[in-house]
Amino acid sequence: MAGAPEAAGAAEVAGAAEAAGAPDAAGAVRPAPPGTVQPAAPRTGVAALSPRYQVGAVVALAVVAVAVCAHIGMVFLHLAPSNTLTKQHGDVVDEWVFPEFEQNWKLFAPNPLQQNVSVQVRAEVSTADGEIRTTGWYDLSAEDGRAIDGNPLPSHTQQNELRRAWDFFVASHDSDDRPVGLRGTLSETYLRRIALLRLDRDGAAGPGGVVERVQYRSRTTNVEPPPWSGEKVSDRPTVRELPWWSVSAETRGAKSGQAAREGGAA
Repeated sequence: MAGAPEAAGAAEVAGAAEAAGAPDAAGAVRPAPPGTVQPAAPRTGVAALSPRYQVGAVVALAVVAVAVCAHIGMVFLHLAPSNTLTKQHGDVVDEWVFPEFEQNWKLFAPNPLQQNVSVQVRAEVSTADGEIRTTGWYDLSAEDGRAIDGNPLPSHTQQNELRRAWDFFVASHDSDDRPVGLRGTLSETYLRRIALLRLDRDGAAGPGGVVERVQYRSRTTNVEPPPWSGEKVSDRPTVRELPWWSVSAETRGAKSGQAAREGGAA
């Protein structure tokens, strides 16, 4: 008689499974009897959030969508030919695009770039013992190239700072390296500051030394055309050497700032 309760319990379990629509011994799923309440499926994604967080998620998605559309519109206006919108709001478009989102279409231009330009700098340094020495040439373009090579996320500075500064200088100076207007003078100031930053990073002045003057030069070589083109170009580099520039104004400002910091620390 001890097996009777066990059999009754098994029958009840089987009945409950049959009522819930569970598969029978043969594997077929029996439909649940009419009126049986099926358990609700668990909610996923945004639907699983509370109403307050659902509203927050919708607002965040709307903000992202508006920002993406605005960015695409700004870039389109930047690339589009001059029109009424760009004439009225060109300053706003430029402020949004430059410098992080600038688009460079030279690869698809009728005459793409076919030269490698290497920008180098050297300095005259006043040493701690009062002597003047001239450093060797520092290849700034090669330094940027090494920083970019193999880097999946190179910085905008490494990619464009030096290149844009040199293009700015070339476009605002004549063949005798004389500045054309205020932009030419501004480009020289920009290059001097870049030189001081790079030379300081490389430790060019040495302990106790001060950079007094800097000199730039560029070395331009033609990119070898593909064999099938039949085009012949010179493989001799072209060197453009600029005059020496005094950096006393920049170094004087740096010394003043350093003296102020040391006085504050004291």
